[in-house]
Amino acid sequence: MEKVALIGLGVMGHRIGANLAKSGALSVIYNRSVEKAKRFSEQFGVKCAEHPNDVLKSADIIITVLSDDDAVSSVIRQFHELKGKTVTEMSTISPTLSVELAREVSEKGGAMLDAPIVGTSLMVEKREITILVGGAPQDFERVKRILELLSRSVVYVGQNGMGLYAKIVTNLVLGSYIASIAEAFSLGLKAGLSAQVIERIFTELSSTRSPASQLKMPKIAKADYSTQFALKHMRKDLEIVQREAQRLKAITPISDLAMQLYRACESLGYSEEDFCSIAELYKRLSQTL
Repeated sequence: MEKVALIGLGVMGHRIGANLAKSGALSVIYNRSVEKAKRFSEQFGVKCAEHPNDVLKSADIIITVLSDDDAVSSVIRQFHELKGKTVTEMSTISPTLSVELAREVSEKGGAMLDAPIVGTSLMVEKREITILVGGAPQDFERVKRILELLSRSVVYVGQNGMGLYAKIVTNLVLGSYIASIAEAFSLGLKAGLSAQVIERIFTELSSTRSPASQLKMPKIAKADYSTQFALKHMRKDLEIVQREAQRLKAITPISDLAMQLYRACESLGYSEEDFCSIAELYKRLSQTL
């Protein structure tokens, strides 16, 4: 098995790293927060690099799990000689940026794949995620076995950027859908339905039920906003949708409105809470009417 490096120990990255370490694939980590990296290193017995470039000495496959375009760009553009290396970028970032970075990595002798995650942090922990991969087929074959250690399914969807396009169209629906069931929950309460009845409708009875509503509606009904996927990340993903839609001249009015609602909810202080906390926006606005 090829040696793997991991850059990024956030909510998703830490769990991915733990699974790689338990599988014996992880050789070195890097994280901007040194203390977090040291704790992980001590817990799992892997090397702790002091600089992103240092991981290149100990691994051939470099996995990055970072927060946004700026973080990913900053790390990948610090890499120098990448001959024989494959960068597997698992963050949800702009497909346009990812394609640009893949070209730069290729110019340095390496290869890059976009491999965003479909699933929550709990699903990462349980290895139940789906990974959508874009890049050259031969590069996909090189990392496929590693990605299979982390997931329920690994799906090759096309050339560089296509994994991210597959991910953002998924989150377009997810973000809009959860905003709509939060809206339905608010209307139902106003009409006199109990939270328990509305929850049952969206988890058992209605044809609109889905794995997403079965996961999020019980949280909405209990006002449990413990984070599985932070609201700030959903807002960020819908902003990516908006930018890409403008570039491609596609119309996305529903997700554009959902993005504005998530921004408004962030302004109320729910940035770090689960994105189903958008229900609080409806609750507060309803109280003012």
